[in-house]
Amino acid sequence: MTDVVGEDAAERGERTLRAELALKTLGSDPGPRERLRRVLEQALAFGGATLAAVYAPGQDGDELCLLASAGVPRTLYGLRDSYPLGGSAPVVDAHRAGRPVWLTPEKLSRCPDARRLPSQQFSLAVLPLRDGGCLAAVTEDPGGFGPEDRQCLTLVADAAARATPAPSDGGAGPREPAASAFSLAMDSGRVEVDAETLALFGIRPADFDGRVETLLALTVPEDLPTLMSVVEPDHLSIGDRELDFRIRRPSGEPRWLRLRGRLLPGGDGHPARLVGTVSDASELRSGVNDVARVQRLAAALSTAGTVRDVSHAVVAALRKPLQADRIALAELEGERLVVTVLDPPEPDAWPELWRAEWRSEWPDAPVRTMPTLAAALREGRAAIWPSGTTLEPALADVGPGGLAVLPLPAGGRMAGACLIGWDDPHHFGPDERALLTAAAGLAGQALTRAHALDAEHELVGMLQRTLLPRRLPRLPGAVAVARYLPTTSGLEVGGDWYDVIPLPDNHVALVIGDVQGHNAGAATLMGQMRTALRAYAVEGHPPDVVVSLANRLLADMETDLFATCCYVDIDMEEGSAWYVRAGHLPPVLRHSDGSTEVVDAEGGPPLGVVRQADFPMSPLGLRPGTVVALTTDGLVESADLDIEDGLDRLAAGLAGSDPAHLGLTADALLADANRSDDVALLLTRYDGMALRPLRESWTVWRVPEAVRHARRFTRRVLRAWDVEEEADAALLVVSEMVTNALVHTDGRVRLDLTLVGRRLRIAVADNSPRTPIKPTSIGWEATGGRGILLVEAMSAVWGTVPVSGGKQVWCELPLSDTGGHRAADAAP
Repeated sequence: MTDVVGEDAAERGERTLRAELALKTLGSDPGPRERLRRVLEQALAFGGATLAAVYAPGQDGDELCLLASAGVPRTLYGLRDSYPLGGSAPVVDAHRAGRPVWLTPEKLSRCPDARRLPSQQFSLAVLPLRDGGCLAAVTEDPGGFGPEDRQCLTLVADAAARATPAPSDGGAGPREPAASAFSLAMDSGRVEVDAETLALFGIRPADFDGRVETLLALTVPEDLPTLMSVVEPDHLSIGDRELDFRIRRPSGEPRWLRLRGRLLPGGDGHPARLVGTVSDASELRSGVNDVARVQRLAAALSTAGTVRDVSHAVVAALRKPLQADRIALAELEGERLVVTVLDPPEPDAWPELWRAEWRSEWPDAPVRTMPTLAAALREGRAAIWPSGTTLEPALADVGPGGLAVLPLPAGGRMAGACLIGWDDPHHFGPDERALLTAAAGLAGQALTRAHALDAEHELVGMLQRTLLPRRLPRLPGAVAVARYLPTTSGLEVGGDWYDVIPLPDNHVALVIGDVQGHNAGAATLMGQMRTALRAYAVEGHPPDVVVSLANRLLADMETDLFATCCYVDIDMEEGSAWYVRAGHLPPVLRHSDGSTEVVDAEGGPPLGVVRQADFPMSPLGLRPGTVVALTTDGLVESADLDIEDGLDRLAAGLAGSDPAHLGLTADALLADANRSDDVALLLTRYDGMALRPLRESWTVWRVPEAVRHARRFTRRVLRAWDVEEEADAALLVVSEMVTNALVHTDGRVRLDLTLVGRRLRIAVADNSPRTPIKPTSIGWEATGGRGILLVEAMSAVWGTVPVSGGKQVWCELPLSDTGGHRAADAAP
């Protein structure tokens, strides 16, 4: 190729070298018109042009006629189909003078035809061709054509001169199909068209009423949704539009038309307008229905909710129709392409460099080793390399017979890329190019939308997982399972929650609740209420006090939301339970004989409605094998189901379930759940404790011999429990713990002894919330401060827990296996 810019190749820019390589590798197999169109596409890819056109002398020799064009509709810039050689226009001037013409917007405004131009906010370049004619290129870049743009356009002009058909009988080669202009007012739907456009639709000018609906009525129904997306104001954004669609003329004859248009913004009282051209595309179409393919792809992408869904929809729409051997679709994250789908998925089907980067199920494509791909992403235009093109190995092995790289645009940036490769030499026809371009635009928008949905779904799920228990605790004498189903009607976080709280003395609290609303505020309040109920329960309050305290807390908070709650306190040793309802659904019981019961008793108002409210406690009778079901209204209430009927249906489901498999039971109950609301379900099966602890308590009176009385009580209890060898250690611990409580606190002191298995638990409760502090050092002369050190030395473990109105200091002593104590034989 001639070095038209007179520079050494080493001094050229990277884009110029790639343009020269691309022009060299253009095949000569296509016909003259297609070969010339391919050359013009390089001006768009490398020369910074939005439109490129070639003019050549006509058959009569008195005008320059348009041979081919690529890019946006030329009517947007006032480029005509022909120019008289005797006139004055930049195209004619460059042809006559044999020198390039570079016109900025300021220079264009001084041209004789400036007033006729639809817009003057563009730069025009006209380069003469070697054998006559010229190349015209337009850019909307404010800086016009830069130095490297001009070098690339000079290369394209040389290639266009070789690709232009030789004159025959004094005329140029076949012209591009004539395009007719139109202008559509987006506010009124009135369209201005010329007679040629109406002739394409088979309408006489006298019969046309000026309404766009009249033209749309002739569109084939399958193509109408795609065409409507171009001409409807709600679907448009500023920019270019191009699509092929089918019409059925009044005579019944079908015809392919090609629309190229651009939405021009309104201003100064003028509405936005869609201007462009319509041309006959029948001869450019093959028998393959690409419009239907694009429509099917658009329909599939409209329902794709995740990035993986979008990727699979693109693969399904492109690989088989294009007979491609492999397709990769990836998101652009920073400087790396994160591949979301590879088809085929086997690593052996992809280049060795890709396999070296295989880190997980889907690899990160090494963009740093593929500068050609990076350049295509920067320029944002589809790039096609036929068989034999010299590419870096990471790309060449993807498509040795041909490679297409589709940048996926979305919102003014690149959302990702799609790579399509063929093993055998592949010819890229105009239909495939149109299909690839349309698919890239659809996929880019869908990929961005799906990525945002994925991120929101992940955020919702993470927030919900954070607010709910990660796992339920192991319970003495019971098994609990829980399920939570978020609503599918949106991405907002629900306010349903559940909790299982182990309490002292083998008590367990079961909690389920629902905060009003489905938003971040409801989710935040739900987390606060769950934490508050857990804190009040651990302090040792009875159920009515726990719920009452939570009600006062919510009433004092600055919120308009309220919450419902059901709180159940189960004594695992005795098999008894008390529950409190605050505007919530009652528990549903499944007894061991298979019968069910919806426990309906008096309850209180929802939390946060009335600050001073009563929350009465109601008893629950439990036997081994009884299942307690707590749920929220999403499971038992919907627009088609009353809450009473829903509770009856839940009871029937429990009656027919197998309580031995609570997880399967929960899944079965949620199978037909109403997903328009979130659902929480908590199932607990009470089995009873196989080994019941032995307990004794003593109230320590504040008398001079209080410690001796506590020791005497302890000795008597240990003797009754047959604990002999460890009695002295237990008496020492009791002395120190009771003495600390009497000396450092006021009010009531209680001593609790518990024997479970081979462990003796000693606990002393007082009304001071202060935790005893273990001294770091004690001098020999000190008369006190050794009590906690002695407790720690004599016991296996010790600690403190808050209880209602104070604290409890406890420790556990391991017992030997040789003693005859009754702990191992405690009655169930």
